[in-house]
Amino acid sequence: MTTRIALITGANKGIGYETARRLAELGMTVLIGARDEQRGREAEASLRELGADARFVPLDVTDAASIARAAEWIDAEFGRLDVLVNNAGTATVSRQRALASETSLDDMRAVYEVNVFGLVAVTNAMLPLLRRAEAARIVNVSSEVGSIGSQSDPESPLYAMPASAQYPSSKAAVNMLTAMYARELRDTPIKVNAANPGFTDTDFNDHRGIRSVQDGAEPSVHLATLPADGPSGILWGHLWRSDREGGYGVLPW
Repeated sequence: MTTRIALITGANKGIGYETARRLAELGMTVLIGARDEQRGREAEASLRELGADARFVPLDVTDAASIARAAEWIDAEFGRLDVLVNNAGTATVSRQRALASETSLDDMRAVYEVNVFGLVAVTNAMLPLLRRAEAARIVNVSSEVGSIGSQSDPESPLYAMPASAQYPSSKAAVNMLTAMYARELRDTPIKVNAANPGFTDTDFNDHRGIRSVQDGAEPSVHLATLPADGPSGILWGHLWRSDREGGYGVLPW
């Protein structure tokens, strides 16, 4: 059986690292996409110590040349890509929260460069390699805060939570892009879905999250390993109910 090749962006720590670890446990060769070489090398070494076939790939999702070099390297080494997990993301660059009416446009542009434009740039660069796989999977790591349905529902725990505009709106854009890629690729074996990790305890949120990294990676791993009859074009992951124990399922866009 041919080993599957998985690229995870932002995989040097947190949910990205755990996703790589879990996919490696399933027998995949995992490519650790990271813009910081030292952290990427450290993640590669750590995973290799656990028995993973892990390779560091220099990849800055905001740098077109970096993305092109990564795609060329994957092509030369493997000739295809079976799984792409667009995990790299940021909540804010300025590290300042603000109401929508007080949002910094500079910060919003910076967040969109990573969360939205970076996702499109990486996906488009890797798509020729994904088309060469037998049945590739694309997983876009999104968030429940990007669900317009959840944000608009007074019964949702998210409704009363203050949130800056840049991150939720960027994830709403990720959700739309997921639907559009899924529609474009509907006549191929490629499945495209968005994952909701839930409010996970990572550096990303200064460890305020209520879910473990292992739990947070579960939706990405699930969607990366969907069978042939699995869905495409959905937002799937942790369901946050008022009791915080909602299980997993499809979230509203």
